[in-house]
Amino acid sequence: MIIEVDDASDERLNAFRWRERQLNTIAQRKAAQVNNLESNGMFVAEGDLVVRRALEAGCKPSVVLCDPKCAQDFVADITQHGGITLSASADIRREVTGLGVPLDAIGVFHRPALREAQSLIDSSTRLVILDCIDNPSNVGAIARSAVALGWDAMLLDTTSSDPLTRRALRVSMGTTFNLPYARITDISTTLSQLASRGFAVVGMTLNHPTKPVLPMNHINLADSQPRALVLGSERQGLSEAALEACTILTNIPMAVGIDSLNVASATAIACYALK
Repeated sequence: MIIEVDDASDERLNAFRWRERQLNTIAQRKAAQVNNLESNGMFVAEGDLVVRRALEAGCKPSVVLCDPKCAQDFVADITQHGGITLSASADIRREVTGLGVPLDAIGVFHRPALREAQSLIDSSTRLVILDCIDNPSNVGAIARSAVALGWDAMLLDTTSSDPLTRRALRVSMGTTFNLPYARITDISTTLSQLASRGFAVVGMTLNHPTKPVLPMNHINLADSQPRALVLGSERQGLSEAALEACTILTNIPMAVGIDSLNVASATAIACYALK
């Protein structure tokens, strides 16, 4: 069933006016921190492609606002998963969402249960690990590269951005739904565990005072060896704990006078070079 809305003040549109923090209450965020979960609350999928990929991934919709054509395309899947399909004009969609462009579809979804880090470690041979990457656009781009280049999963420390923020999902084009991810509370312990299980734990850094840093094109790993790519924040790089726990440190050779790339661009290169 498609519900046509002709008034921007209709209460059924309220969810589309919420800011990011309203989608997850303070109590939900505190519970998530305590329990290492991000399954409380909601997330927003912006654009028909991201909405479609959320539905295909089995995410449960609460309400989806569409233009008439997308409403027809999505209504069966939305209804099957217990959601509500709303249809409205471009002017109403623009006013309600506050976006300059009236998207063909925008959906509010229930957050899926967060995976356990140990289960991903047990089932993966190619892991991307984020250390203090707090820019959601970078997290989304990293997820997109990891999926495209065949990496298995992503682990994020507690300070890295949420992969299901609007910006992260927009940048990833919804490919985040195809990349299992989990939170880790102690990056040093996680990296040491991976090393003990035979992973090549490869950290990206410009330099290190005591450990050698190899150009990425000098790393030669056996195809059968599992590997973890560890990435740090753009300003400070990897934390000391992560640097000490990595078994290999590397960087990307660049032109004279240039010392670094955006972390998302560096990830794409590294995922390809080390896959």
